[in-house]
Amino acid sequence: MKVIVSFLFVVLAPIFLFGQNEVSQKLVFSSYVDMYYSYDFSNPSNHDKADFIYNFKRHNEFNANLLLVKAGYDDKKVRGNLGLMLGNYAQYNLNTEPPWAQFVYEANLGVKLSAEHNLWLDAGIFPSHIGFESAISADCWTLTRSLVAESSPYYETGLKLSYTNQKEKLSFALLVLNGWQKIRKPDYIQKPSCGIQVSFKPIERLLLNYSNFLGTDQADSLKAFRSFHNLYLQYNATQKIAFIWGFDIGSDKYQPKNYGIWYSPVLIARYAFNDKIKIAFRTEHYNDKHQIIIPTNTTNGFQVTGLSANLDYNITPKAQVRLEGKRYKSKDGIFNHHSKENYSLTTNLSLKI
Repeated sequence: MKVIVSFLFVVLAPIFLFGQNEVSQKLVFSSYVDMYYSYDFSNPSNHDKADFIYNFKRHNEFNANLLLVKAGYDDKKVRGNLGLMLGNYAQYNLNTEPPWAQFVYEANLGVKLSAEHNLWLDAGIFPSHIGFESAISADCWTLTRSLVAESSPYYETGLKLSYTNQKEKLSFALLVLNGWQKIRKPDYIQKPSCGIQVSFKPIERLLLNYSNFLGTDQADSLKAFRSFHNLYLQYNATQKIAFIWGFDIGSDKYQPKNYGIWYSPVLIARYAFNDKIKIAFRTEHYNDKHQIIIPTNTTNGFQVTGLSANLDYNITPKAQVRLEGKRYKSKDGIFNHHSKENYSLTTNLSLKI
């Protein structure tokens, strides 16, 4: 909390001191609060849900998933973002990072490289270029994150060269990164990692996206190479009905001389009764039998199918309450008490300002 308070003081003080000057008029402040209660019917005694879950992590207690404050600056030639956070997401998903970095949601600066074209070079810590979900639940169609999101990067650090065409139908980004969801580059890894993202919107109702990661998450001495590909499409069939289909596939070493793959399809359907009430259904499967991403120490590795349904109610355009029921079914007994099934209920109240 001291970090959050210090950040607010440093950013806000110049505005109060100097008034609505040119700089302050280009600063945009935002915040996000996500409070929740979740019940896991396997009743984990330590209140922690399964190891592969990083959001809405705590069982049978009221908690904060994400508390975020953010400042953004853009003068059409230079831009920057600084976001600091607290909550379960930061606590569990960034616990391998240095202490100072565990509060950082994003911190980046960018410069426009062309006066005529929307071409930017940015450097710093960014939300991931992979996938259709983020740590901000209110921006996602379902209350909890999908298996593909929980098992691929939420954030990344490096350089990003990006371009968006004049009609904003096509965008492209090339990234050089510190690694697979890393702020601090790990010891014993000197090789760079990279990625690309291509988004195409041929019509207003359809978005196609391809992202990848090429690099390593293991020490250079192991000579491993990770290749990961993410594809999704979002289609708004009508004003009320919309779909997201996603598919991830990756390859990496799981033994000194052997490579294996993991993959995960996901489908989400959403129906809007009106501006205030929506429902969404998700079906997904994650197959990591070689335990490259998710270790289980079981015969068949991580092979899990998930089903979920959620109800959303917008109290105001900025405040939302949600309820979600979810079921996981595994090939092996990887859940509490060696169960092959897991059931949970989660509800939250979020405010986005």
